Amino acid sequence: MTTHAPDDDAARERLRRWRMVLGGPSEQALGKAEGRDGAMDAALAALYDADGEDGDRRGAKRSAGLGGSAPKVARWLGDIREYFPSTVVQVMQADAIERLDLTRLLLEPEMLAAVEPDVHLVGTLLSLNRVMPDQTKDAARHVVRKVVDELEKRVAQQTRAAVNGALNRAARINRPRHADIDWDKTIRANLKHYQAEHRTVIPERLVGYGRRTTAVQRDVVLCVDQSGSMAASVVFSGVFAAVLASMRSLRTSLVVFDTSVVDLTEQLNDPVEVLFGTQLGGGTDINRAIAYSQQLITRPRDSIFVLISDLYEGGVREQMLGRVAEMTAAGVQVVVLLALSDEGAPAYDHENAAALAALGVPAFACTPDAFPDLMAAAIERRDLKAFAERLADRASGISAAPAG
Repeated sequence: MTTHAPDDDAARERLRRWRMVLGGPSEQALGKAEGRDGAMDAALAALYDADGEDGDRRGAKRSAGLGGSAPKVARWLGDIREYFPSTVVQVMQADAIERLDLTRLLLEPEMLAAVEPDVHLVGTLLSLNRVMPDQTKDAARHVVRKVVDELEKRVAQQTRAAVNGALNRAARINRPRHADIDWDKTIRANLKHYQAEHRTVIPERLVGYGRRTTAVQRDVVLCVDQSGSMAASVVFSGVFAAVLASMRSLRTSLVVFDTSVVDLTEQLNDPVEVLFGTQLGGGTDINRAIAYSQQLITRPRDSIFVLISDLYEGGVREQMLGRVAEMTAAGVQVVVLLALSDEGAPAYDHENAAALAALGVPAFACTPDAFPDLMAAAIERRDLKAFAERLADRASGISAAPAG
């Protein structure tokens, strides 16, 4: 029986990986990709070497291309789902839509049945909403529903726990029951009563958590830019708005805008309907959107206003900044997010971001996993600048962490 040294196996695996990366041009030096590797190589070729001549779908040379053939694209989508993990499939689908202009094929129901649903695909479908034929809309809603359900499972429990905890901590009382005493806050409030001879603090004032109530404790207004670059943020915002709206302790409103403003609050019981009520693309009038949102705020000191936008203002900039200043002066907790997505901050207007920071309103990107903690910080009126800095430090630490 022939055995192979571990080093030989590792070397062969390295050559195999380089062959898959370099494709057909490396065949003479690294050999022909066969079997499953050949099929994977052809799937990669169809997307990333699409300028070549059409060839055998399962051949070794990357020269297949997808062209405009719906059947060929459907087969290719099936292939990549078979040969690659879902995270890779989602990247390849997004690349195919961008590189090969496959957007129009997504208007065909059979194509939608073949794709791997993800947030970016939902964003693309929402951008096509107004031109989508009726026979495609049911398939599109099925795709969107699947993604929304998965996102709700990901964020709902954490969001409710974080928000409820923050509301309970924010509703402090000075005559709490023993079980409700916040000892950390109580000690801090009574440090001046420290008795050195007894080495203890004599608390003259107790600070405690308020009892849970069914009354509305905070008003939340989510104001979301639906310009094309904000697609992922729109999807996540719709899901979070629906989760927040399900909490009786909050009164949640959802406003989306481009150059016009649409109030989707009445649809928050169904996030899929919310998303199909958006219209991705178009210009941006942040000032108009904030003006509308101001009308929804009737209890400034109990209100949180969350603006999600890349801050490229097509309206009146001075009025926009003035409205933010008015809200903060009235006691509204204003939060500005450049993005609510997993991708980090997109291109954004740095001048407007700096102007908002000068008003005490930092603008920063937030991942969906961090959004519940952000809402908790806003409810408790913690320093959002410090929160944003911790978020940035955490993100840079993750990106700098070595693999393995």
